Amino acid sequence: MTATPRRLRKAVLPVAGLGTRVLPGTKTTPKELLNVVDRPILSYIVEEAREAGIEHIVFVTGRSKGAIEDYFDHQIELEAQLLAKGKTEILAAMNAELATAGEMSFTRQMQPLGLGHAIWCARDIIGDEPFAVLLPDVIVDSRPGALKQLAGVYAAVGGNVIGVEAVPDSETHKYGIVDPVNRDGRNIRMKGMVEKPAQGTAPSNLSISGRYILQPEIFDFLETQERGAGGEIQLTDAMARLMQDQSFTAVEYAGVTHDCGDKIGLLRANVALALKRPDLGAAARAAIEALL
Repeated sequence: MTATPRRLRKAVLPVAGLGTRVLPGTKTTPKELLNVVDRPILSYIVEEAREAGIEHIVFVTGRSKGAIEDYFDHQIELEAQLLAKGKTEILAAMNAELATAGEMSFTRQMQPLGLGHAIWCARDIIGDEPFAVLLPDVIVDSRPGALKQLAGVYAAVGGNVIGVEAVPDSETHKYGIVDPVNRDGRNIRMKGMVEKPAQGTAPSNLSISGRYILQPEIFDFLETQERGAGGEIQLTDAMARLMQDQSFTAVEYAGVTHDCGDKIGLLRANVALALKRPDLGAAARAAIEALL
């Protein structure tokens, strides 16, 4: 009889990155707070986590990222002005994003040593629990959200669950690619991962896309993980070691992925999500068509 997987309650959002791909816009504004339509990128990510049942979000921050903590707190003067002017709809939308008591924690990554190191910095807050990781510059446009889709698979099979999406064979050399054993619908049992394989050598066309559910034993591997690609501590390297002891299931989630850490990706996300908005779609389409 298979044991019931432990409940997924916590998520880590690594937000310490400098956002160099979207400079100069990120010189004074954290990239996670750049707007997509009328909300920061991070607003979409937190919404996705909450939808999946996450109760405690751990932000791994860095220098000049204090605005992220402020975004999820009250801004008393602004709220008072909105209330006085009767702008209750926008006030309600703002208040809906506020952190509840104890819902969010913030810890620092003191050195830019890579994604794996950023996740390791959250170890004491996560403790001995399974947890999700959501890369905060990747918006997945889907209903239900990508993490909720992964959480459903996790509840059924346990272990470690990784979100993937299909990419053209000609582009597999740009991504981390999973090495599959077999497939059951959207669920793929994994035996390995290849980081940016040489063209023509990829074991599949399924790229790792910024959503993970991991067991806490990953922290033991991250603590001893040697630096890998780019001289950084890579999460995928530690995952490959953990895979020798635990199961990994890749899930090809339903949805459209937007890489908002890239200038064109950010532009594409703004256009795509504006066009889908009932209140803005028609005007956005007209504005775009007028430019063509």
